[in-house]
Amino acid sequence: MRIPDPALVVLVGAAGSGKSTWAAGHYRPAEVVSSDALRALLGSGPADLDASDDAFRILDQVVTGRTQRGLTVVVDTLGLDAERRAGWAALARRAGLPVVAVVIDTPAAACRARNAARDRPVPASVLGSQLQRMRDVRGELEAEGWEVHVVSGEASAAASAPTSSPMSSTVSRTDPSSSTDPARAVRLDSAGVAARSDGPQVMLQVSRFPWGEDPLDWLRGIALAADEAGFAGLALMDHLIQIPQVGRAWDPIPEPWVTLGALAALPTDLMLGTLCTPATYRPAGVIAKAAATLDVLSGGRAFCGLGAGWWEREHAAFGVDFPATAGRLDGLEVAAETVRALWAPGTKAYHGERVSLPETTCYPRPAGRLPLVIGGGGERRTLRIAARWGDACNVQGDLEIVTHKTEVLRRHCDELGRPHEEVEVTVLDVAVVGSDRDDTWTRVERLRGRTKAASYAARHHAAEVAAHRERHDRLFEAGVGTVFLALPDLTGADDIERIAALARR
Repeated sequence: MRIPDPALVVLVGAAGSGKSTWAAGHYRPAEVVSSDALRALLGSGPADLDASDDAFRILDQVVTGRTQRGLTVVVDTLGLDAERRAGWAALARRAGLPVVAVVIDTPAAACRARNAARDRPVPASVLGSQLQRMRDVRGELEAEGWEVHVVSGEASAAASAPTSSPMSSTVSRTDPSSSTDPARAVRLDSAGVAARSDGPQVMLQVSRFPWGEDPLDWLRGIALAADEAGFAGLALMDHLIQIPQVGRAWDPIPEPWVTLGALAALPTDLMLGTLCTPATYRPAGVIAKAAATLDVLSGGRAFCGLGAGWWEREHAAFGVDFPATAGRLDGLEVAAETVRALWAPGTKAYHGERVSLPETTCYPRPAGRLPLVIGGGGERRTLRIAARWGDACNVQGDLEIVTHKTEVLRRHCDELGRPHEEVEVTVLDVAVVGSDRDDTWTRVERLRGRTKAASYAARHHAAEVAAHRERHDRLFEAGVGTVFLALPDLTGADDIERIAALARR
């Protein structure tokens, strides 16, 4: 069982049980507040009981401040005082944080031996009382509503660990046996033509381009590193001005179809496409032509992400019409039908649901069925467009949101008479990935701007690689076929190497 994060974590154990050692093995020093350390700071040393009142006043201030900000706080005291526990729990619950008690289960003989080796040991009678209390404390904690974890004070630090770090939102698990059938992922077959293949995959989505003096060399480095790591593909964001969620307006944001053409010439097996091209930017037929050309030049490795568009500023700056929401969704549906018509065999006229074309002469044709990914999670129209015309939909959100969107998509498929397995569910995951807990926190602090640290970390599931992989596994178990992973602090190929374990080889 994993410990939720962020949370209020209270360590419970007798003197010498190993509470501080366990905390140091799992959390950053800034996340741990220790009564002994505060006595050493405010008095003559960690055993200076005369400083206890002052130490606990400061300890309570730390617990109050961190819980109010939604931050993990680990309370390293004996944890045996029910009244103090109740006060800390009330603070955490008001802040919406889980309350966790980690009971350090260490044999009495080991506690006595460690205590005897201290410069100022706890009196034997006091330690004996603490050990006696430990026999009953687990039942007390469960009655008080704590999530109780029992770990061995003699076991390795890996006995129990936070779900993720430093403060990613807690995601509920799904039972794989009750989830929908696993989605099928867009892959290459043995002939090098885009096809469907069983199994989950992770693609890299690139949204920022800090390429310095040699843009092509930077792009080449990213693509080759992604391929070497085992990522299934590389998607480029399609915007005319860099969006504020990613960077500054004057940061470079290249035209993606031109850029993908350059990447197609590299010796990789990466799928290549956009996530997503707004249907407002170009006539649908031009999008179809660009995607088909990329597919041929890449040997069947292209996909086309298509969305309704959302940012009015860039449309105005480039003289592009920006209809109201209903009009943009109409345009998305027309574009989806148009590209499908132009990618189909033959040159005959096409008369469909919203589109009529006098001919469908679009050469070169795609090398195979060119996957169409419809971006957006709008339940009434966008997901229905995906169910009608798409090979996939792309949504954002945690497991609960994605599961709900999947259910809506499949209801649309049922109404349209389309098998569920023909429309893959994909997820755009903009994630902060650290090499360890300290590195993760440093990245959160650097990236969050004026957003509260807890909110930013939760939004981006800030954690280390192992926690992200576990989270992706839960998405795959729920039926997601592809995760598009984006790093908000991508700077170069070294970052791809750092997250290589998140690729599905």
